[in-house]
Amino acid sequence: MSDKSSHDPAILAEGDAWRSRDLAVLWHPCTQMREHPDTLPLLTVSHGDGAWLVGHDGRRTLDAVSSWWTNIHGHAEPRIAEAIARQARRLEHVILAGATHEGAIELAERLLAIAPRQPGRPPLAKVFYADNGSAGVEVALKMAFHWFRNRGDEPRRTKFLALQNGYHGETIGALSVGDIPLYRRIYAPLLMEAMFAPSPDAWNARPGQSAEDCAEEAADALSRLFDDHPGEICALILEPRLQCAGGMRMHHPVYLKRARELCDVHGVFLIADEIATGFGRTGTMFAFEQAGVMPDLMCVSKGLTGGFLPLAAVLATQSIYDGFLDDSRERAFLHSHSYTGNPLACAAALASLDIFESDDVIARNRATAAKMADAAATLADLPHVAEVRQAGMVVAFELTRDGNRDTPFDPAERIGLRAYREALDHGVLLRPLGDTLYWMPPYCIDDAQLALLAATTRAAIVAALPKD
Repeated sequence: MSDKSSHDPAILAEGDAWRSRDLAVLWHPCTQMREHPDTLPLLTVSHGDGAWLVGHDGRRTLDAVSSWWTNIHGHAEPRIAEAIARQARRLEHVILAGATHEGAIELAERLLAIAPRQPGRPPLAKVFYADNGSAGVEVALKMAFHWFRNRGDEPRRTKFLALQNGYHGETIGALSVGDIPLYRRIYAPLLMEAMFAPSPDAWNARPGQSAEDCAEEAADALSRLFDDHPGEICALILEPRLQCAGGMRMHHPVYLKRARELCDVHGVFLIADEIATGFGRTGTMFAFEQAGVMPDLMCVSKGLTGGFLPLAAVLATQSIYDGFLDDSRERAFLHSHSYTGNPLACAAALASLDIFESDDVIARNRATAAKMADAAATLADLPHVAEVRQAGMVVAFELTRDGNRDTPFDPAERIGLRAYREALDHGVLLRPLGDTLYWMPPYCIDDAQLALLAATTRAAIVAALPKD
């Protein structure tokens, strides 16, 4: 499957040269750099082709994680690339404070038109742009806090409520409402205080409990937290249906419905972090649709531009927007980013939305998700696979010592990393979350690529396991 022979010494030398140049100057994200180049092999990428990443050595690697969950239609998708090129010849950027442009307006209109709705509830009505997912979360948190401050009659509403095992980004505010110790522990002295409710994650089910039972039980605990802190909470933030960085843990949509009801009862804003779950990833355009309810604020990014350019958007209700209208500039929302509403990024996002319509992506994804389920079922018999779970175009494999939830591997064994290296050697990029492997491929993945993904994942798991 190579463009060129990966055994050609000149080609291999080219790849090695790029690795050396990289390690001389780059500091990679979410990486212990001491592990390069030996423990973690560095994949050098020359170009992309649909679901493939093509290396400088000519090797083709299946991008089973959509390049950090962003690339939904495939690498180098020509319709998005052409839209960016057209826009670049007209307008590359303009300040969005005091000016506007067609792309920002049209994208806002289209996002609001496809946003989750709830009968009897006013729709999301305004769009605020940011540069990336973490920045979008910061915007939503500040909006929720500032709205209550502007109103002035509930000064104690300064706290945020989030879910255990949740993740919302790496900037200080976003990190404050995340609950993954690996990311937040060292920065704890810098973080604002947040409260964390039990996760509705179905992995926590006791014998005889269904996913819906788990969600209801967690919602009851959420209700008690609200009762214990009357008038203190300004917003609840959560990832709907799928806690991605927390190990691809999944929950029943009934939790979202209960959370909406509880937020209404207690006068609290509900923030949906749809950064990873939005744009068709879990089976609907947005995960909140599966509960038949809507949030007050919704953050989107990652797949928004089809994986081409950084862009985030925060969708807000009209009542939140109205809470900032005043003669005082202090009561305005003065948050800003230099590249807010960048025309090139907006052009990419509009082209991506066009593809959703022209290719009937949501319907196609449902068919692909069914094939993914069949492919994943071939791994369920492995003795160390404790669970195979799926939400739309996401499948996760939980690895434990004997296939039991209560017997995790020692983290020092780094089973997930071993599987990652084995899969990479066989042409598949699987970036594990601890000892959880997952599939989150571009939506263009075909049957042959799915077969390769399943076979390689199975072989990688077997090869990674400790030898008795």
